[in-house]
Amino acid sequence: MITTDICIIGAGPVGLFAVFEAGLLKMRCHLIDALPQVGGQLSEIYPHKPIYDIPGYPTIKAQELIDRQMEQIAPFHPTFTLGERVESLEKQSDDSYLIFGNEGTNIHAKVVVIAGGLGSFEPRKPDIPGLSTYEGKGVSYMVKNPELFRDRKVAIAGGGDSALDWAIFLSEIAQRVTLIHRSDNFRGAPDSAAKVFELAQAGKIDLLLSHNIHSVDGYGHLNRVGVVNKQQETSFIEVDALIPLFGLSPKLGAIANWGLNIDKSAIAVDTFDYSTNIERIYAIGDINTYPGKLKLILCGYHEAALMAQSAFKYVYPEQKLSFKYTTVNGINAF
Repeated sequence: MITTDICIIGAGPVGLFAVFEAGLLKMRCHLIDALPQVGGQLSEIYPHKPIYDIPGYPTIKAQELIDRQMEQIAPFHPTFTLGERVESLEKQSDDSYLIFGNEGTNIHAKVVVIAGGLGSFEPRKPDIPGLSTYEGKGVSYMVKNPELFRDRKVAIAGGGDSALDWAIFLSEIAQRVTLIHRSDNFRGAPDSAAKVFELAQAGKIDLLLSHNIHSVDGYGHLNRVGVVNKQQETSFIEVDALIPLFGLSPKLGAIANWGLNIDKSAIAVDTFDYSTNIERIYAIGDINTYPGKLKLILCGYHEAALMAQSAFKYVYPEQKLSFKYTTVNGINAF
């Protein structure tokens, strides 16, 4: 059982900034996210994309912003459960909550903050006959632990940043990496694409461009992937693992069943403090909605600050909150 003051569902930029604002008020946070790393869609979908509307940064790449935020919250020592989706929560007799993850993690918190961006990201699965048969038996849609692929024959399918980055990384530890992409060009960052071509020329990656996967088969575990090229010629690759990386699609998921006021797949909140209709549960960032809502990271930061000021009364009911500027008190780690 993990015990914390605030359980934050979602470890994207807004969830991370909520840790900072809570930390200023001496409230400890635990974050849980379905993705295997912090950063939400910034890290998973467009880590190299420049962002232009973060105050103080004329431009900053998405992953760099996440890295700087992790540095910013380090003094408050947040804890994380990554690669696990929240399934349900249960109100306790003292009005606190137990939050349950789909892989057995239980979290006890006085306050719940939903900062799930556009929702829980689910992998887009290619339409390959029998693919689901090998899920967990060689087929993975995320790389939660790269060590599981050490000395294995791995096929990666996709042409975006995730496919390129993992092909580069796994080429160092896997026995063999084959990158399969339906086009001749990659959608991912040019420098990553150049690195992949360089590794292919060096013989460290097998590159199959203009190929699609048409079949998977094995004996209890995935053993072989069939591919077809533009000329409709088929061939087969012996593999231990297949990682299709075709992006993610957001879904509200189990949160939709918690009794929250839902408006067009978003959580309705009170803009006084971004609380939901259920006491001690807040929603901040792109997952909430209210009149005039703008889905901007900087708006989520504002919401996180007001949420923390409001949540204080549940964490420290015997104390009176006294607002103080960081320019006066600085950052007091705990």
